[in-house]
Amino acid sequence: MIIYLLFFTLKGGEIMKKILKNISILAITLAPHAALAQLVSPATPGGLSTESLENTIGTILNAVLGLVGVIALGVILYGGFRWMTAAGNEEAVGEAKKIITAGVIGLIIVIVAWAVVSFVITTVV
Repeated sequence: MIIYLLFFTLKGGEIMKKILKNISILAITLAPHAALAQLVSPATPGGLSTESLENTIGTILNAVLGLVGVIALGVILYGGFRWMTAAGNEEAVGEAKKIITAGVIGLIIVIVAWAVVSFVITTVV
C-alpha cells in the first residue's frame, strides 16, 4: 500500500516518471554495447587482431552503418510521435511529415551504402 501511495500520488507519479526516464536512458545507452559485443574477435597476445584488414574495415563499416540505421529509425519514430501529438494542427502535421520523410530518405541512404560496402568488401576479399 505504501508503494502504491508513493508511486501513484501526484508527487509519487512524478517520481515514477523520473525513474522510468532514467531506466529508459540507461537501456538506450547500454543497448549498443550488448549488440556490438559480438564484433570483438579474439586477439593475439600482443593485442593485435588476427583478422585481415579488409575484414576489420568491413566489420567497422557494418557496425557504423547499423548504428546510423538505428538513428534513422529513431528519426522516423520521432516524426510519428510528433504527428500523433499534433492534435490536428496542420502546421505541426506538415513538420512531422517532413521529419518522417527525412528519416525515410536517411534509411534509404544507409541501405544503399550498406549494399555498396558489402559488394566492395565481397569483391576485395
